[in-house]
Amino acid sequence: MKAKIHPKYYIAKVTCACGNTWYVGSTQKEIHVEICSACHPFYTGKQKLMDTAGRVEKFNRKYGIKTSTREAIKTSKK
Repeated sequence: MKAKIHPKYYIAKVTCACGNTWYVGSTQKEIHVEICSACHPFYTGKQKLMDTAGRVEKFNRKYGIKTSTREAIKTSKK
């Protein structure tokens, strides 16, 4: 292995915009991030879940499949 070709490795302090800090190994001394696991909506449970059934109904209304036609298709397939 060649000498003096690798960057210096530091124990870096990572700071989030919410104020949370932790330490990781890096080639940079300090790292600033905008979002972390302490403030991300997915990990904190504040994320909104999309209503996929509502999206399907909106698609059906927009492109003209009628409820009665859909029910007829369902009954004929059984």
